[in-house]
Amino acid sequence: MGKPVSDHPAGLCPEFLVSLGWSDFFADQREPHETDLAPMRIATVHRSRLTALSLGGPAELVLPVHTNTGDFAVGDWVLVAPETLTLHRRLSRRTVLERRIEGSKALQAAAANVDTLFVVTSCNADFNQARLERYLALANQRGTNPVILLTKADMTADPGAYQRQAAELQRGLAVVTINPRLAGAASALAAWCGVGRTVALVGSSGVGKSTLVNTLAGPGQELPQETGGIREHDAKGRHTTTSRSLHAIAGGGWVIDTPGMRTLHVSDAAEGIETLYAEITELAPACRFRDCTHAHEPGCAVQAAVADGGIDPQRLTRWRKLVDENRDNTPATTGPRNRHGR
Repeated sequence: MGKPVSDHPAGLCPEFLVSLGWSDFFADQREPHETDLAPMRIATVHRSRLTALSLGGPAELVLPVHTNTGDFAVGDWVLVAPETLTLHRRLSRRTVLERRIEGSKALQAAAANVDTLFVVTSCNADFNQARLERYLALANQRGTNPVILLTKADMTADPGAYQRQAAELQRGLAVVTINPRLAGAASALAAWCGVGRTVALVGSSGVGKSTLVNTLAGPGQELPQETGGIREHDAKGRHTTTSRSLHAIAGGGWVIDTPGMRTLHVSDAAEGIETLYAEITELAPACRFRDCTHAHEPGCAVQAAVADGGIDPQRLTRWRKLVDENRDNTPATTGPRNRHGR
């Protein structure tokens, strides 16, 4: 068990809390009777234990009976009794990255209170527009800013082609080509990694996520992430990260690494899909029929744009597949649920 936090009354060290990502959004949730409880941020989630970052350093929390660690995600803010390190409650999330596991009705939280989602892919066989669009829809829906990071650009004759294809996936999408092994990667991503900001990394195994975490964290980190190679014939890597964890970024900010995900089942992401395919969303009201599927109906504005070259027919096909999958995977709800999963 970690040592108890120092005996500073909760809230008297705003500088530290702000550097950890604390804001008025979380402070406003504290009840008058909770002023003596210490805010901490979840650093790791295990089957039967939680660790958190506090004023006194890393701490293993004491969990009340019947606590389900599955209700927590790396990046969550919790209130803790400072003397005993007993968990009191989790604060509502500002953003949450969730995905549905095949065969499960419940959404699984991958990371909480993330400002920017770095979607990492390589300039090789791993690059897949349909999979990237799934990550973008996820980020859009959950209130997190997506950025695509391209790695292994030195292994292709035309890295610019990958840059263009990635940039076309969503309006205003930032795309950065980096070498995760070089210290310059941290400088290239500095705009998203300021003090108190949190980024998360997703992508297939073998694209350089763990290497990038190590580069961002710098040489001073206690437990560097394991890294591994890839199979040359299909660009697939083995899973070197097996659990999510929160790491300090050298110079400011925090980064959450996630296990490699080769499949991502889209659900509860209607608004995120609308943002992703804005050119289709904006044309839809001009269709003759209100419930136009943009497949065969007369007077379809989207099909007209495809015929004129304004919309890539393959992109329309991917849109239709994603919309259908989202509809099939999204359970009917009895009440409203906002886009941040709160």
